[in-house]
Formats: sequence, structure tokens, C-alpha cells
Amino acid sequence: MSAQSPEIELRDNSPKNTGIYPLSPERHEEILRRLRRIEGQIRGVQRMVESGRDCRDIVYQIVAIRQALASTGSIVLECYAQQCLSNTDRCRTETIHELIDLFKDVS
Repeated sequence: MSAQSPEIELRDNSPKNTGIYPLSPERHEEILRRLRRIEGQIRGVQRMVESGRDCRDIVYQIVAIRQALASTGSIVLECYAQQCLSNTDRCRTETIHELIDLFKDVS
């Protein structure tokens, strides 16, 4: 991992025996739109750093990015919870435990 471009290690914490729950088409587009906006914000912060902007301004922008990511993550989590709970083929108790574990992991 270089200091120039840190890489994010992706962990697969998902239970292996559960189904796949993709985003609905309308949520899919909304999430992509939000992620593109966040990407633009990050590029803006990079430019701020390169141009020597005030640290306080940079911090405010980073806070805004964190909030945007949290909001986006909440929408994805909400979609997942709705899809899990609407799956009548799975045991309700198993579904509830899986959701609780996911909430614990992300909080």
C-alpha cells in the first residue's frame, strides 16, 4: 500500500448460506448518483489540499463526505433489511439474527 493511493481491504463478513439481495433498479440509480457526488466531493478535497487551502475548510468538507457516506450506507442497509424481511423462504429468527449482526458490524 502506497501513501499516494491507499487501498481499501474489502472483507466478506456475509453469512455464506444467505441469498443475494441486490438493490432495486430505482435504488441502484440513486446510490450510484450519490456515490458519484461523493467521488466529486473527494476530488474537490484533493484539489483543496493541493492548492494549500485552510485546514478548517478541508475538515468541514471531510465531515460532509462522511455524512454523505453514512446516509448512503443507511439507504443500502434499509434496502437490505426490507428484502431480508420480505423473504418468506427463510426462517424469521435466522433473518432477524442476520440483520442484528449486520447492524452491529456497521455501527
